[in-house]
Amino acid sequence: MKIIQIFFLFFCIFISAQEEPLLTAELNELLMVERNGRAKIEIEKPAVFPSGTTALNNRIIKNFRTRKIISNAEIETCQISFIIDKEGSMVDVKASGSNESFNREAERAILKIKDKWIPGELNGEKARYKFRIPLTITFDKN
Repeated sequence: MKIIQIFFLFFCIFISAQEEPLLTAELNELLMVERNGRAKIEIEKPAVFPSGTTALNNRIIKNFRTRKIISNAEIETCQISFIIDKEGSMVDVKASGSNESFNREAERAILKIKDKWIPGELNGEKARYKFRIPLTITFDKN
């Protein structure tokens, strides 16, 4: 009887230690690589703006309305993050920084860009890719 109880206890521990298997569709986007103590999604080809990085920067600058930013500081910074989905569309646009008016204007400026991106690739298939762009604005106090 004790052998059955020990076997049952061992079996329960073994079952609870198993991880839930991932679906095949999830595996393509969950290739995790640990570097310098941080886990990172490894991707073969990152998403690319069709006209290039310089054109993207120029579009953001062109769409940006500095008069809409309310600030007493000389320099304001924010970081805008977004995801390029498998179809090349920009989704989940979020800006983070200490100045809320700067954050709102950064989101508006990036959302105004409607061009489709070339999506990232992982194992020869299209994959989602996350971008982060730091933005800094300097005010002339003269």
